[in-house]
Amino acid sequence: MTTRHTTARDLAQIAIFAALIAALGLPGTITVGSTGVPITLQTLGIMLAGGILGARKGFLSVLVFLVLMSAGLPLLAGGRGGLGVWAGPSAGYLIGWLVGAAVIGALTAKILPEYPLWLGIVINIVGGVLVVYACGVAVLAFRVGFVPAVTSNFLYLPGDGLKVLVAALVVKQVHRAYPGLIGPPASGAPASAAPAPADAAAAAESADPTDTAVAADAPDNRELDGTPSADETIVKP
Repeated sequence: MTTRHTTARDLAQIAIFAALIAALGLPGTITVGSTGVPITLQTLGIMLAGGILGARKGFLSVLVFLVLMSAGLPLLAGGRGGLGVWAGPSAGYLIGWLVGAAVIGALTAKILPEYPLWLGIVINIVGGVLVVYACGVAVLAFRVGFVPAVTSNFLYLPGDGLKVLVAALVVKQVHRAYPGLIGPPASGAPASAAPAPADAAAAAESADPTDTAVAADAPDNRELDGTPSADETIVKP
């Protein structure tokens, strides 16, 4: 079993996307409905983290964000932070961010390096909408009931649909410009100039044996011009 080590580059990417998720909360929130769950741009950051960094680093970037938020930093949209957030109506959706980023990253890795746009949109819908909504409803239902928890999500669909499209467009361009962010690079490894041992042996076996015979039967030029060869014995008269 191979162990994936976290490099300095991985840590930098995780930190950058944790900061991106926090930055997307600066525009603030829009509260709709009666459940108390606001509309924010930070779900877009979850989709970008999973789609660009992959399942592992995307999950870790969201985890770093949530740990810092739980420590008291006002990183959620509207300047919210602290452990009290986990007792609020948005707690399930925050858990959904973790799962959603991992799902988006895992599914995105399967369609690279091509990344068809329509598949990217479907992946963002599955991980960034359905998974997040499912986790959110599972927790919110204990507060407001199952039916209100489900129906309240319909208010978020137009904005989340736009974020799904934007995220897919951005992820496609990023992977086109920087292949290999998730998994191996799109282009194969360059061919080596020297043949492999097996290839060299095959080339030797496929050589025409008549070439060796012709070389062996060729007359010695020294005999033709009268110059004795090295194998001849010179006898003085």
